[in-house]
Amino acid sequence: MTARRLGVAGGLALAATLAGCGSSQADRTPTASAVPLVAGAHITTQVRKCDQGSHAYCSIELVVRDPRYRSSDILAHDESHVLRNAGWTLAGGDTGTETAANSPGHKLRLTYSSAADDLQQIDLGVINRAWPITYALSTSMFDRAAAMSMVLEVGST
Repeated sequence: MTARRLGVAGGLALAATLAGCGSSQADRTPTASAVPLVAGAHITTQVRKCDQGSHAYCSIELVVRDPRYRSSDILAHDESHVLRNAGWTLAGGDTGTETAANSPGHKLRLTYSSAADDLQQIDLGVINRAWPITYALSTSMFDRAAAMSMVLEVGST
């Protein structure tokens, strides 16, 4: 095989791998636009992370910032109100510092936390986040910008 054919074959294999975490997972991948956000908040970083296990699914990891807030804790608190007003049901997160919410009909599950709390949990090895998410959270802290970490997954239905 020539180098060009190998390059094309490798590119196609990579594209197939990245194309949706497998065709059976395409309908089990949420979109970030489904998350109601505090007015003025915006997604600065987004990473798709897939689990190839027997119940394969993909999740979306997000960093959300809002320059109007003085504190990430207040931003996360106000996000809880926005979610509740949009019909989401609040629940406990995976760790003591996280909050979770289930969308109407439990089609989606959102876990979120302030930047400082998530960075602490990452540092302690309690949770794992993609490197771009960890970097964006860290940058937010150094910029003294209010930020939250979010993980959006398909719910149990």
